[in-house]
Amino acid sequence: MTPRTPQDPRSQKALGSAIRQLRKKKGDSLQVLAEEAGITKNMLSLIERGEGNPSWATVQRIAKALGVSVADLAKLADAEK
Repeated sequence: MTPRTPQDPRSQKALGSAIRQLRKKKGDSLQVLAEEAGITKNMLSLIERGEGNPSWATVQRIAKALGVSVADLAKLADAEK
């Protein structure tokens, strides 16, 4: 089995799904979470749909805005695969 890289579409979709799940659980809109993470609503939407490939810094800011660690976000994303 080939290891998955950050550019793997399945990994991107899993990360996006995990972010969306946590955002909805928190009760935030796309706009609110995007503002808290310092990114645009459009960028967050792309990430949630698995169409954006966020930088490490962006993932860290999103995790912080969601109130979770990057490790917890990664675990949830891994469970989504």
